[in-house]
Amino acid sequence: MADASRVLLGLGGCVDYELKLTADVLQQLVADYGIVAAELISPATVTSERDLVVSILGYLARGGGGEHFVASAPALETFAGRFPHRVALGGTSVRAGILMSRLGIPSTLHLVSVNDTVRTLLPAGGDYFSSSVEDTYHPHLIVQYDQGLRIRAGDLDLTAPYPNRLIYVNDPANSDLLLSGDLGDRLSTADVFLISGFNAMRSATQLAHRLTELRTHMRRLPTGAVTYFEDAAYHEPAFSRQVRDTLLDAIDVYGLNEDELQSYLGHPVDLLSPAEVAAALTEVRALIPVPTLVLHTKYWAVTLGSAASRYADALDTGTVMAAVRYCHGDDFTDSDIARLRRQPRRPESVTFAAALHTRMGDTVHCVPGFALDVRNPTTVGLGDTFVGGFLAALARTEVDWTAER
Repeated sequence: MADASRVLLGLGGCVDYELKLTADVLQQLVADYGIVAAELISPATVTSERDLVVSILGYLARGGGGEHFVASAPALETFAGRFPHRVALGGTSVRAGILMSRLGIPSTLHLVSVNDTVRTLLPAGGDYFSSSVEDTYHPHLIVQYDQGLRIRAGDLDLTAPYPNRLIYVNDPANSDLLLSGDLGDRLSTADVFLISGFNAMRSATQLAHRLTELRTHMRRLPTGAVTYFEDAAYHEPAFSRQVRDTLLDAIDVYGLNEDELQSYLGHPVDLLSPAEVAAALTEVRALIPVPTLVLHTKYWAVTLGSAASRYADALDTGTVMAAVRYCHGDDFTDSDIARLRRQPRRPESVTFAAALHTRMGDTVHCVPGFALDVRNPTTVGLGDTFVGGFLAALARTEVDWTAER
């Protein structure tokens, strides 16, 4: 598939400030703001740099990841300015498109915000169109932290049990998520359509209107096109159900990660317990009754549905590419991909995958993750990269993947 019009990735994108936390800067901020251990619960709203630090520390203590709206854009700029940071393109659709381009699959991006940074960093060979009428620049703050990062200040003594990433956003363009009037025409030639970005919206009225507009545009999709929806942490959690209720009957594949799974269930899940995961998958499938559900985690990735095994190559490609990004970030080569494919899978994940299949039969297909020991891993964009790998594999096939809809 060499025609960019056959893969349409939406619905928004952004500029990211990517940084990695360091103990010295965080400890100084804890001291300067007088933050104490009793405060380390997620603030209802992040309205200042102090709130931002409290939120970050709460996640770091449990090794969690998440995404939040921040009421103060200057707080994001101030915090980013305290660390060396990298300017990159972000958003699920954009990162997926960048990865697909590396794999030789061009795509077309629907954007809601364009500026010189976006135009410079978008991959060559693809296409984009935008609903924006003028350039806008609202960078997202992407905070990474390593496993073992220790923060000791005042009465705080925290050590991150896992590496992870956090996303903090104040972006009016993505909050509005305007749709281009050309979207329907573009969809009329698409074989693969990615839906993402509704999680950034903050107005219930606007959300309802956008969803109605999108359904109208989607009527132009050809028979046999695959629609993949990637979930995310909603800035307004109640909006998640509204999006699902409106779009579910038009979605072929619905993807989410372990954080989103556990948020829906309202309790933690032991990701290496076949019994707990089988129960969790059954419960979330009742909540999200799509033809194929995809759950991608740090230990494994699984498809659930009557056509689960038909996505085996897509699931494995997504897993491989996410692992490559974890090890090498954006700076990977074809040799890095080939070398990683030869690495062993995590033994506990291999055992888990076999046990899950024994419990759930052919309704699941599970791909174990890799055994990786990386000193400075990349934790941002792993899910987006998984999606890009998954869709790249789909885009190479001639199969009518909607036969099970």
